[in-house]
Amino acid sequence: MADGVTPADTEAGSLRGLTYPFAGPPATGEAVEVAPGVLWMRLAMPMALDHINVYAIEDGDGWALVDSGLALSGTRDEWDALLAGPLGGRPVTRMICTHMHPDHIGLAGWLCERFDVPLIMTRLEYVTARMLLADTGQPAPEIGAEFYRAAGWDEAQIARYRKDFGQFGRAVDPLPAGYVRMREGDRLSIGGHDWRVVVGEGHSPEHACLWREDDGVVLGGDQILPKISSNVSVWPTEADADPLGDWLASLERMKTVFPDDVLILPSHGEPFRGVQTRLDALIRGHVTSLKRLERSLKTPKRAVDVFGALFARPVGDGVRGMATGESVAHLNYLLRQGRAVRTRDADGVDWWTSTQGEAA
Repeated sequence: MADGVTPADTEAGSLRGLTYPFAGPPATGEAVEVAPGVLWMRLAMPMALDHINVYAIEDGDGWALVDSGLALSGTRDEWDALLAGPLGGRPVTRMICTHMHPDHIGLAGWLCERFDVPLIMTRLEYVTARMLLADTGQPAPEIGAEFYRAAGWDEAQIARYRKDFGQFGRAVDPLPAGYVRMREGDRLSIGGHDWRVVVGEGHSPEHACLWREDDGVVLGGDQILPKISSNVSVWPTEADADPLGDWLASLERMKTVFPDDVLILPSHGEPFRGVQTRLDALIRGHVTSLKRLERSLKTPKRAVDVFGALFARPVGDGVRGMATGESVAHLNYLLRQGRAVRTRDADGVDWWTSTQGEAA
C-alpha cells in the first residue's frame, strides 16, 4: 500500500516493461521539467514512505500546483524554497488536489490563503476531507472500537485507537470553506492546454487523474504508482464497503482509457512509461493475494490473522490501522463474491471462512 505496507505479490514482475525517462528525482528545493511547462518537485515526509511528488503547471504568468504535502513546518520551508527558486517567485494561480489524503491536501488551505486562489477537487474528496477535519479534538466513536474489535484488535490496541482518533487534522491545515468541483470527463484549461479529468475509486472515494491528451502527460496521483500498490482500505464509517471491487474496476477501466505511451507522473516514485504493463501488474497482484487469502481461510481467521497472506513484511503498530483496513477490504471482496462467509462471535469478533474448501 502506498502508505507503508506492500501487498506481498504486487512487485513480482511489475518493474519489467516500465521505462524511467529521467535520471533521478529532484533534490530538495529543486525541480525537474518533465514535460513542456510541467515541473516535478519532491517534498519530504517523516515516515517509511519518505516523500511525495508535487507538480507545478505553467499557467499564464503563474503556476497551477498539484498536491501540497503534509502540514508540517519543514514542508512550509520547502515550499518557500521552491516558490522563490525554481518557481521564480511567480504567483500560484490555483491549487489542485488529486485526493483527500493528508500528504496531498495538508498545505492546500495554507497555499490557497497565501495566494488567494481557489481549491479544485472532486466533490467526494472535498466533502470527505471536511468530514475528517471535523473529527479533530472529538472523542472516538464507539463504532470504531466495535470495528477494530471485530477485526481482532485487543483492548490495548483499541485504547490506542481512541487516543489517536482525529489525527487527520494534525497533518492537514483547515481547508477553504468553498471549492471548485472537478468531475469525470471535465477538462481543465491550464496554460492554454486542456487536461482531462479521469476518476478512479478504491484508494479514495473520487480520486482525480489529469491527462493532457495533446502530448500524453498524466498526473497520476496515487492511482497508478510504479513500484508500490496504493492502500485500499475499509474504515469504520462504512464497515461493509467494497473498495477493492471499486479499485479493480477502476484499474480495468483505465486500461481502456490510457494509451501505453503516456508519461505517468505519480505521487510517489519516479515518472514512467508503460502504463498498461503497470495496470496489469497491479490487477494481477491483488488477484494473487486474493487467491492466497482464500487458501488461508480453510480454517476460520480474523482480519488480523491474514496479514501474512497479504503483506510482504511484518505489520507494526504504526501501520496496523491501514493493514487492518486493507485486510477487511480483501475479505469484504471475497464476501461479495460469495467466496467467503463471516461469523461474529459472542465477543464481537468476526471470523472469516472460505466457501470453496481447498481454494485454487
